[in-house]
Amino acid sequence: MRDAFIAELMDLAENDPSVMLITGDLGFGVLNSYIERFPHQFLNAGVAEQNMTGLASGLALEGHKVYTYSIGNFTTLRCLEQLRNDVCYHDADVTAVAVGGGFSYGQLGMSHFATEDLAILRALPNMMVVAPSDPWETRVLTRQMAAAPGPKYLRLDKGQAGLPVNDAGVQLGKVRTVRDGKALTIVTIGAILSEALAAADTLAAEGIDARILSVHTLKPLDAAPLLAAARETGAIVCVEEHNVVGGLASAVAQLCLENGTTPKAFRAVGLDDLYPTIVGDQDYLRAAYGMDASAIAAACRSVVGLAA
Repeated sequence: MRDAFIAELMDLAENDPSVMLITGDLGFGVLNSYIERFPHQFLNAGVAEQNMTGLASGLALEGHKVYTYSIGNFTTLRCLEQLRNDVCYHDADVTAVAVGGGFSYGQLGMSHFATEDLAILRALPNMMVVAPSDPWETRVLTRQMAAAPGPKYLRLDKGQAGLPVNDAGVQLGKVRTVRDGKALTIVTIGAILSEALAAADTLAAEGIDARILSVHTLKPLDAAPLLAAARETGAIVCVEEHNVVGGLASAVAQLCLENGTTPKAFRAVGLDDLYPTIVGDQDYLRAAYGMDASAIAAACRSVVGLAA
């Protein structure tokens, strides 16, 4: 996804001299082409993400379209105060780009896991929160986000859903229906959609047809398809590579309750409210913490009977 993001950013920078990329002293392997082509539209802030974000805010307030770039928590939690006070409060056109959503950097341990970011960033007023599921979707959403002014968070993943390219089927701020079904609805965000698809295939072999909705834009949240799913299928299983508190499941549950469309059954599949202590690659950690295809299928089976 990061390669897709940089490729699209280079296209944007070619046509818009106001585009600026600021890195927190990393990513040079993937950023080299950008740096060579646009040396005057690039800055390295060093290992100083808080300063990077303050600098980005100042540039944005002077008319630039600024992108900050680093690993998961470093563009978000490390500089949360700057995002809140400098970027969001001033409604500055800054996009915080985090590579390594969820367990992408699983071998590096908890400090590099991005498993609270969705909850924290969506709590900031003015902040848009976006998490693509595939490299091609990353390009489409990066392009569309560039046309949307104001603060934005782009959460990129090392994984991918593996779905065929369908640029026309992706619209910023709109839930994407990946698969239709009537028995229940699986709602996902990010590349863990791949596990939901595998779970849906298993369920289909058992005669359970699952609808799958991809929420690439968590904030603002597209209400209509989610409320329709609650009414039409009766059961919702939310899947996220993130703490189950405050992220996708919390947003969907609040949406349903506030609109008087309560599903008969609801489950949140994600990281329990704890700090992970296991290390390993992304697939290993998904299985270890109960959010792989097998765990998703089990959660779906548990709600089908309740919703009947």
